[in-house]
Amino acid sequence: MRHPHRSTARVGSVVTTTAVVAGLLAAPGLADTPAPLIEDGRTQPVFDYADAVYHEVDIETEADSDGDGTPDTVRMRIMRPKESDGGLRVPTIIEPSPYWSDLNDAEMYDVDLDDEDAGTVPRTRGGSRPGGLADTDAPADPEELRRSAAAGPAASMSNYYDNYFLPRGYAVAQLDSLGTGGSTGCPTSGAHNETLGIKAAVDWLNGRATGRDAEGNEVTATDWSSGNVAMTGISYNGTLPVAAATTGVEGLKTIVPQGAISSWYEYYRENGGVVAPGGYQGEDTDVLAKLVYTREDREICGSVMDAITEGQDRRSGDYNAFWDERNYRNDVGDISASVFLAHGLNDWNVKTDQALRMWRELGEHGVPSKMWLYQGGHINPMNLRMEEWLDQLHRWFDYWLYDLDNGIMDEPAVDVENADLSWSTQDDWPTAGTAPLRLHMNAAEGAEDATGTLDRTPELGRGQEESFTDAGRTVTADTLATDPGAAGKNALVYVSDELDEDVRVNGFPKVSVRAAMDGASPFLTALLVDYGTDTRATGAVRYDRDARVCYGEGIPEDPGCTYRSRHKTETSDYKIVTRGILDARNRLSAERQRPVVSGTMYRYSWEMQAQDYVFKAGHRIGVVVISTDHDYSLRYPAGTEVTLDTKASTVTLPVSEGRGGYPR
Repeated sequence: MRHPHRSTARVGSVVTTTAVVAGLLAAPGLADTPAPLIEDGRTQPVFDYADAVYHEVDIETEADSDGDGTPDTVRMRIMRPKESDGGLRVPTIIEPSPYWSDLNDAEMYDVDLDDEDAGTVPRTRGGSRPGGLADTDAPADPEELRRSAAAGPAASMSNYYDNYFLPRGYAVAQLDSLGTGGSTGCPTSGAHNETLGIKAAVDWLNGRATGRDAEGNEVTATDWSSGNVAMTGISYNGTLPVAAATTGVEGLKTIVPQGAISSWYEYYRENGGVVAPGGYQGEDTDVLAKLVYTREDREICGSVMDAITEGQDRRSGDYNAFWDERNYRNDVGDISASVFLAHGLNDWNVKTDQALRMWRELGEHGVPSKMWLYQGGHINPMNLRMEEWLDQLHRWFDYWLYDLDNGIMDEPAVDVENADLSWSTQDDWPTAGTAPLRLHMNAAEGAEDATGTLDRTPELGRGQEESFTDAGRTVTADTLATDPGAAGKNALVYVSDELDEDVRVNGFPKVSVRAAMDGASPFLTALLVDYGTDTRATGAVRYDRDARVCYGEGIPEDPGCTYRSRHKTETSDYKIVTRGILDARNRLSAERQRPVVSGTMYRYSWEMQAQDYVFKAGHRIGVVVISTDHDYSLRYPAGTEVTLDTKASTVTLPVSEGRGGYPR
């Protein structure tokens, strides 16, 4: 069982009176203390959002990342029921972020190397990088994006947690990470100082850290905080909770990261290769740190920014101490909080491995965990499946923060949105019965630009070597994958026969090839492609302005309403299902490059990004081998020649259903 019950005594799951809960949450010595209303194992919306208490606090951390001799501080903005000033003790839901203030323009690095045409990447990155809605088609009006928190009884926050959870007896807070907004210190794209900054908020809510108001007076939370804390958010906002959880800080009961990073190396590097998050070619840790460096003192962190540039080592892409500090999966064994992961299967910004490798580690360490996988890209799933998301999130928070035994831990651990946009549940991921299916990349017969085959057995009578010339500097992977027959000499394409039945791939596909390289590019890239005409989710969503839904309480400026989102789809003859990149010099280890002798055959093995996808009956499974991946990797001058020994080249797919549907 993936979700062991805690031994903590729980409140009854059918109907619980307020008197019982008051006994759990009241401040000592207070009579007639207000309490939340619990019905059917759930907190009910009985507290007035419009009367919420709003305040700000600057919290001392254990870090001094700017080296000024004083502890860094993080600023937290809090909304809570007014009854918490009268003895009610409430748990707190925190969304930490570096994005609560306006962002800077930051210069992107040049991904086009050693060529007179270098400089084709946009030179700056700036504007607003969303921490909640991460889709460019999100409605840009007050009902969706909402205004920032403001003092007074009409306060609101730019997320949905305040509208939904505050009336149910929760405090909701936004936290500026180090070096951003009202915090001090320096942003470092995931280093330990940022972790300590987020941890300090939990410590303050439990009386273990010093906090001060705007006048410098010391303030405490112990008269209203129950000490139970959740953290949540998408993207960087979800990454910071992961980091905080690895400290094992007492009081952090659960985290709900969506589209979050668990290893910064895998966000900006892949198997020794310097890569970009999807849509942001030319971004690296130093670019991101400069982008979010919005604290008041804009000069003090200069040397810290320089150290980030040096430590990330964009010259080699090797895994080093800089990246190891930012690998939170190293410390999963220290997590005492439960974890509810959510991730888009079409997310090419924070790629799927970030969640699915984390999921694997959580299972190995017995961390109570739950997960949603959906066909969106880098988006929060709330608008996509609103009622189900709020139902599960509500019961999850009630269970972990209010100790309500409401059955959430007895349900299947994983919700998966399938390629046909239907939903299913399962107890774990990959699903039970998943096993490897190894397919051989057999050479094409006849013309040089013909398509090879993917077969269960090698074709021993055919030619054993095939070559292509890298054109990825000028041609995208999508173009090379569009038409297998037209890929010509710029890619090698291997395609199965038509499938006899649906084949579900869920897990980590792996490529193993014997290859020789001659030229500037060190990259080998493999694409797993679904060939067959179909209408598929693109990863983007559209918001339906005819389906406005009010899910929570609010005020006129922030009514607690939003719009449903629906997947954008397109009909096409193919889809790149997943991909994987390897720097050939890191064929033996991500930690150290080794020379590649021109024309010499080496064994190369690497995993593609994890995926859960159904190849439909009548479609064909394809593997496309290229070198430069135009939208993700560094771009060396075109012309590198790659030769594959097809007799010794395979792809291994984790297949759970339809193994009999794969021909031959």
